[in-house]
Amino acid sequence: MKTSAGLFRRIFVFVVTVVVAYPADMPVRQVTLYKHGIGFFEREGIAPAGEEMRLDFRNSDMNDVLKSLTVTDLAGGLVNAIRYDSNETPEQRLSKFPFQLGSGEMLSAFLDRLKGARMELKLAEKAATGSIVGARAFQTGPENDKRGIREQVTLLLDSGDMSNYDLQSVSSMRLLDSHLEEQLKQYLSTLGQTRSRDKRSVYVEADGKDARHLRASYISPTAIWKSSYRLTMDEANSTLEGWAIVDNTTDEDWNGVRLAVVSGRPISFVSLLDTPRYGQRQVAELPEDRAAGPVVYGGSVEEMARLEPAAQSGGVARGVIGGVVGGVAGPPPETKQFIQNQLSTPSAGLANMAEVSSVAGATGATLGELFEYNFAKPVTIKKNQSAMLPFLQDKVQARKLLIYTDRDGEHPVNAAELTNKTAKTLDGGPITVYDGGAYAGEALFETLKAGDKRLVGYAVDFGTRITSAFGGSIQSVREIHVKNGTLQIKYAQHQTRNYDMKNVDAKAKTVIVQEDGVQQYTVISPKPIERTATAYRFEVKVPANGSQNLKVEQELTTFTSQALTNYTPDDLLIIVENRQ
Repeated sequence: MKTSAGLFRRIFVFVVTVVVAYPADMPVRQVTLYKHGIGFFEREGIAPAGEEMRLDFRNSDMNDVLKSLTVTDLAGGLVNAIRYDSNETPEQRLSKFPFQLGSGEMLSAFLDRLKGARMELKLAEKAATGSIVGARAFQTGPENDKRGIREQVTLLLDSGDMSNYDLQSVSSMRLLDSHLEEQLKQYLSTLGQTRSRDKRSVYVEADGKDARHLRASYISPTAIWKSSYRLTMDEANSTLEGWAIVDNTTDEDWNGVRLAVVSGRPISFVSLLDTPRYGQRQVAELPEDRAAGPVVYGGSVEEMARLEPAAQSGGVARGVIGGVVGGVAGPPPETKQFIQNQLSTPSAGLANMAEVSSVAGATGATLGELFEYNFAKPVTIKKNQSAMLPFLQDKVQARKLLIYTDRDGEHPVNAAELTNKTAKTLDGGPITVYDGGAYAGEALFETLKAGDKRLVGYAVDFGTRITSAFGGSIQSVREIHVKNGTLQIKYAQHQTRNYDMKNVDAKAKTVIVQEDGVQQYTVISPKPIERTATAYRFEVKVPANGSQNLKVEQELTTFTSQALTNYTPDDLLIIVENRQ
């Protein structure tokens, strides 16, 4: 039993060794990482004459590879074809062969499935050639605890004799049917590939009799690169230092690759190019080929009168849409009460320092709406490892101030107004602030284009207290228009908010007050310094050991429009007598 099992293993190893020939290698030369989880890879390699190039990918990567793969022969040749393993499970691929090898199966069971196949056996004393009649395993020995298992194969020899051969005495065997032998080789090769179920191979066939220099590029899902910053505050010159955090989650090392990281998020999606598609076809038959069947006709529910010729040519249908027939209805009671309350009585209120690192930065370039950082020297990152790479170290303009919103409570936040004068796009990420040679706090900021600025709040300022109070709200009628039977009324909701600031430190401070609600209200006074998509911002100077007040007046304008016939004389009298 041991001899036959060992023989089967030798046959398996021999066949796999013959079949699996590894094509020329194409190592990674360039990697570009994007912020949406896609990486651009470029490979180069020399394919010896007559050999093809092979690229291995994960199953999950194949849709992106098939969507983006390009291959160039740098020697001027042509690429004949690109082949890749089909998207089938190992079980599906193995089921196509005329034989199967079960786990732990004995050699005799495998040979028994090949009944009728011609085989050559080499024994110590001679060789035997014939067709397989069958094979079996049986127990031998006088006692149960000493019984063994022997395997035999029965051949119908060319001489016409049938002979049994003990597989333990067979040194080697060979299938004489070349087609069956090739199938066995393919089966064992496929079986060997099942050890790496997550791998798929792409083969590149290039034209030419000489060696070819090939370059392949494609996109593939990768880990998103991350950025982190260090801001060293200085009254004259502040320094911003940026680091890119890169994770190599691929299955191979990046040895001396040209690495770039891109700020921005191009549109990307998955298209199922790797999955076979089958169209649905309609079944069509000639009418005379179809058998006649019963037809069920529905009964009449209502008989419609036939139209007279005059009605067909000149009849017009009339109807009322959303109206009242037989009179004019006035506004509902709740509308009358609203008019009286809003026009006659004012509203009472409305709810309402560390040292700068010695690093070499990366060169930057604009790519359309994206921005790319290229690292000057080749980078090596082993698989399943990560690296921090410096991509920025430049002087920036950072103005120290305080920022306050209603969500901050009593104390504002120490902040820096960071202006990007680096001519580069600063990718968004966390930023650690150092002030006066010591750690001062941390913050997050969004992607910052060249010439743009951001407020970066990094610590609470306990030396300043700010309280805000709602100063009241008044609604009044600004304009009344009557046109084409329609009454239009313009209302103005005027409200104020007061901010009282007290500075207990012996230095003057600049406070930025952020007032939310830009979509609804228009600021009357004072003039804001800027507005965001959702808020206005006001700048206030607070003296040392002193106080300051900010009063913000805002106004909300609304319109109502109704048909004049919907109002009764009493309703109109209320509007006319309004003194506001």
